[in-house]
Amino acid sequence: MDIRPDACGKVRDIYDLGDRLLLVASDRLSAFDVVLSDPIPHKGEVLTKLSLYWFELLAGVVPNHLISADVADLPERFAAHADSLAGRFMLVRKAKVFPVECIVRGYLAGSGWAEYSRTGTVCGMSLPAGLVESSRLPQPMFTPSTKAELGLHDENISIRRMFEIIGGEAGAELQEASISLYSAARDHAATRGIIIADTKFEFGIVDGEVTLIDEVLTPDSSRFWPAAGYAPGHGQPSFDKQYVRDWLESTGWDKTDPAPKLPADIIARTSETYIHAYELITGRTFEPERD
Repeated sequence: MDIRPDACGKVRDIYDLGDRLLLVASDRLSAFDVVLSDPIPHKGEVLTKLSLYWFELLAGVVPNHLISADVADLPERFAAHADSLAGRFMLVRKAKVFPVECIVRGYLAGSGWAEYSRTGTVCGMSLPAGLVESSRLPQPMFTPSTKAELGLHDENISIRRMFEIIGGEAGAELQEASISLYSAARDHAATRGIIIADTKFEFGIVDGEVTLIDEVLTPDSSRFWPAAGYAPGHGQPSFDKQYVRDWLESTGWDKTDPAPKLPADIIARTSETYIHAYELITGRTFEPERD
């Protein structure tokens, strides 16, 4: 598209329309906070369509920033690009964004498992002894992190530190909203045969109200496991980018930019995994807007 974005995230291009934003999900993939050079076909559409599904389903839990994802509502200067934008954009209300990421963990995995196996804690919070990798936690854990600039790493912070950054009242509201969203999504996903092991939310203020923003409960921001065959004690197969992370780890890459180029079979399998996650969670067939 020949219109330059006002900002570029790891995955999204952002166009500032005054009191609104146009968010366009690309097929870029980031791993270990590095944007990879190889796009994943249809990934942007999966992120957008799955976010739209969750925004609708969870609207009664926390309000969200969505205005429209209909090409008929594109601003005039974007109309000529409707074909390339279809299925991968959201027109949203502009929010005053909180500078933290709100992570909820329902199972012991990833960095949480690595920390627990060393210290018996996750993000400094004690857990019962005897848990194993992929154990379901006694209750969902809220573990915020910083929002790093592009190319830098997010850092886990304590809830107390989050309160210092954004204020105790706002922090408590984000914690409650995050747990409520995760719990509702977890229960819904369970009916589809999916375990949501952990996920990340972002929030802002719109019209004085805490509002869910950006993407929500996608393979980029969440760890999805198939419930069939779930067995604590080891890692689980994932409907997310863990497959790419595992391949990158196997290369000996030092996790600094640039990342190794992905083989064609890794790209194809990752695209299939994202699409499969969408279809399982929504019960809908994924129909790409463009081949």
